[in-house]
Amino acid sequence: MGRSDRNKGAKSATPGPGAAPSLSPAALYEAGLHHLGGGRLLDAQMSCEQALSADPNHADSLALLGIIALQSGQYDHAVAWFSRAIRQSPKIDYLTSLGFTLKQMGRLDDALAVFDKAIQLKSDDAELWKHMGGVLLALGRGDEALLSYRQALSINPVHREAAFQSGLLLQEQQRYEEAVQAFTVCLAQQPDDLQSLQLRARCVRQLKRYEDYLADCQRAQRLAPTDPLVCNNLGDAFVCLRRSEEALAWFEKALALRPGFVDVLQNKGFALLQLLRFEEAAAVYREILALEPGNAKAAWQLAHIELQCGDYQAGWARREARWNMPDFSPDYPRFAQPRWLGQENIGGKTVLIEEDEGFGDNIQFARYLPMVAARGAKVILVVREPLRRLMAGIEGVSQCLAFAPDLVRPAFDMHCPIMSLPLAFGTTLQTIPSADYLPPPPAEGVAAWEQRLGPHDRLRVGLVWSGNPHQANDGNRSMPLATLLPLLDVEADFVSLQKELRPADKALLAQQSRIRDFTAELTDFADTAALMACLDVVVTVCTSAAHLAGTLGRPTWIMLPYLADWRWLRDREDSPWYPSARLFRQDASCRFEPVVARVRDELAAKAAGFKPSG
Repeated sequence: MGRSDRNKGAKSATPGPGAAPSLSPAALYEAGLHHLGGGRLLDAQMSCEQALSADPNHADSLALLGIIALQSGQYDHAVAWFSRAIRQSPKIDYLTSLGFTLKQMGRLDDALAVFDKAIQLKSDDAELWKHMGGVLLALGRGDEALLSYRQALSINPVHREAAFQSGLLLQEQQRYEEAVQAFTVCLAQQPDDLQSLQLRARCVRQLKRYEDYLADCQRAQRLAPTDPLVCNNLGDAFVCLRRSEEALAWFEKALALRPGFVDVLQNKGFALLQLLRFEEAAAVYREILALEPGNAKAAWQLAHIELQCGDYQAGWARREARWNMPDFSPDYPRFAQPRWLGQENIGGKTVLIEEDEGFGDNIQFARYLPMVAARGAKVILVVREPLRRLMAGIEGVSQCLAFAPDLVRPAFDMHCPIMSLPLAFGTTLQTIPSADYLPPPPAEGVAAWEQRLGPHDRLRVGLVWSGNPHQANDGNRSMPLATLLPLLDVEADFVSLQKELRPADKALLAQQSRIRDFTAELTDFADTAALMACLDVVVTVCTSAAHLAGTLGRPTWIMLPYLADWRWLRDREDSPWYPSARLFRQDASCRFEPVVARVRDELAAKAAGFKPSG
């Protein structure tokens, strides 16, 4: 073809007067958006490429190619396209898309830098703060993520995703009240949001707002009537409200929906225990063990039923399953030396006895320490500091050390947790060792307290009304001081032995001129023992004070919940562990007021028969 022909061809390619005009880059970009919305990625890509042929720096088309690459899983290409678009125009949308892509690729630090830049450009954008929170959360920086989500909520108080993520983080940090508020934001926008509803329910349960817990569980059940977990949670709410009979119906419904659901069986067993239906509860825990022979929690509960029913041989042995519970006694070291459970000859050996549960448990079972020494062993005892001085003088204890996380223990051959000693000695109801193993409190300490207390011309009564608030059953075993006040009608001298005061009790105690409070001077259990030696009776709930008073042989009146701890057995008013103890049990109403009334009557009779000393 000659030059003239080529020129003719060029002219013929030039649009004539009636031809359609060429599309602008902006129009081609809009066409690409239209194609993308219809799922036609290749057509969208071709539109963007045409736009870039006309204008290589057309930012919207560059960014759209990034989105196409992102949707195609071509992350590296997406980053390149978004970066080119940002160089032309650092729009918030481009930065957001780049940050999101980098996060998807796991390039979290780079993503964080991108969102930080975007926030510098537009700090009042809730979405950007939400994205920043997501990256920080992926980096494991939960505290900073929470701050970002909360910043998003300060800009947009109804931002659902920021509220939801805030709720999760607050729940993880045990900031349950704030978490409830966050999930409530979610539910205000989406009332049928089952996940937010169940999460809020868990939080109000932790806050012991059991009526609110029940209301949320009932609402969840209406949303998901055939969900066995929802039915289980509703049953749990009734248990929390001490409505165990109603709870059982929901556990049965959950099991009908999902037979063999072990979590529900656990809860069913627990509900039966609250009703003192021990044999039925034991059958449930055996059912769990048939399904899951290694279920330590079920074995632990069954062991306590066996002990409560007096089957010590089975109960002590089964109770060793506690060591297979991941959250049990985390401070007890996992020693390389073997555990002694009574089988091996320990003559000439050094045996380390270390606490593994609560203060009261240590006091109750320290009675076995002289028996270990009597087998020819050197006994090293490790307890927490408040018990060290009290127990250092127990017969047969060569060395008594205070527990500390970095404690360096002397060399030893074997070890035994203090709560395993009854198993080691094959204890039955008939062979419980005597409780008189503590040396008497030093005479000078007792004399000092006698002087502080003054003339002993009336009955002296020690009072303890609550235990460790973190103990699992504390809501049942403890009472507020206000419930105990009717005892003050009795003509007696009352002495508080209550070491840890809850805020309401502290304020009320300060108003009671009839109760003398020396607890600030009780630095450990040895001090408390010296004061108890001066008292005529100790009235207490099921806590360490009950064990200390019983071990000292003081008349000890123990007020027990309807489902008492396993060590107090069933239907007894006495205790084979403490001959000086009397047990005052709740009836099926699960209220302490009738118990306090009975104690008041008994106390009045004892006070009337009191004869002043000297």
